Amino acid sequence: MDFNYTENQKMIADMVQQFAKRKITPFAREWDDKQHFPYSLFQELGSLGLMGILVPEKYNGSGFGYFEYVTAIQELAIVDPSIALSVAAHNSLCTGHILNHGNQNQIKKWVTKLATGQSLGAWGLTEHNTGSDAGGMNTTAVKVGNEWVLNGTKNFITHGISADVYVIIARTGNKGDSRGMSAFIIDKSVQGISSGKKEDKLGMRASETSEVILDNCHIPLDNIIGDIGQGFIQSMKILDGGRISIAALSQGISMGAFKTALNYSKQREQFGKKISQFQAISFKLVDMYKKIEASEMLIYHAAQLKNRNKKVTKESAMAKFYSSESCVEISSEAVQILGGYGYTKDFPAEKFYRDSKLCTIGEGTTQIQKQVISNLLFK
Repeated sequence: MDFNYTENQKMIADMVQQFAKRKITPFAREWDDKQHFPYSLFQELGSLGLMGILVPEKYNGSGFGYFEYVTAIQELAIVDPSIALSVAAHNSLCTGHILNHGNQNQIKKWVTKLATGQSLGAWGLTEHNTGSDAGGMNTTAVKVGNEWVLNGTKNFITHGISADVYVIIARTGNKGDSRGMSAFIIDKSVQGISSGKKEDKLGMRASETSEVILDNCHIPLDNIIGDIGQGFIQSMKILDGGRISIAALSQGISMGAFKTALNYSKQREQFGKKISQFQAISFKLVDMYKKIEASEMLIYHAAQLKNRNKKVTKESAMAKFYSSESCVEISSEAVQILGGYGYTKDFPAEKFYRDSKLCTIGEGTTQIQKQVISNLLFK
């Protein structure tokens, strides 16, 4: 397997780095402090092709594969994981769901705008009482005449307030039935959809998270994605790709935290020499670097399979599991290497540390990843 950077990946990395210097780095601290979601930034990212990375060119996308996608998410996460998270959620969840499971009319109507950043996407599966147990959802969709009527509340939805387009999974059958749920596209302008509580979060504070409330929300029958009862099955396939996104996000956090700690260790002096010369510090850095390299192999293995349209359930779960747990460990060690300064907001280590924890929770907790892997190992 050849995981060397392609010319496209180099181009994307350079483009993201240059854009971030001007448009993200100067504002990241303020966005984090104020929990500000910079909506207009994503329109600019759309003009760079980063809001439709996996979308074919004929639908206004960049037409790239998962190697390029992973590169973009990693590079954004090195600068600000919050922005990387929002780009990942938009690409792999909302846009990806319609692109991979919608019909041609839906793709032309919705994806062409999502791919350019003209529209911002959100994806709603989770509810207050159903996190890992998505099959127990309470949100319902009932066919009334020539419309679907949706009622319920979704929770922890990225872009729940600011999104222009929502993909919502709702129950059309019995609870607990994997074929009792369907997926629907809802435009923000439709009456009956609104945002609820905005979450005040530990990390990823510039990536908006809120409730989405559906109160007698009427949408056309044509807004169902695929057949009735296919929503949960579609979602599990979408999450396979989404877990590669979170793995790449985790990897970017790890790389950012590692670079912060490495650079600091080369400058900080104690007892007459750089702290990087102390084995206690140098060995920490070696362990961090080892985990980054191992994580990258898992991510690119899953990405390669995805590019070949192979099943990636186990591989994406492994990449997400290892990369997310590693990024928490690596960012924690970065704080430790910086000592007291690592605990202050004057250095980026503490933000990487706060942001890292979400990666072990979002799009399936570590425990769920272990369950997915073990189910496939022992079936």
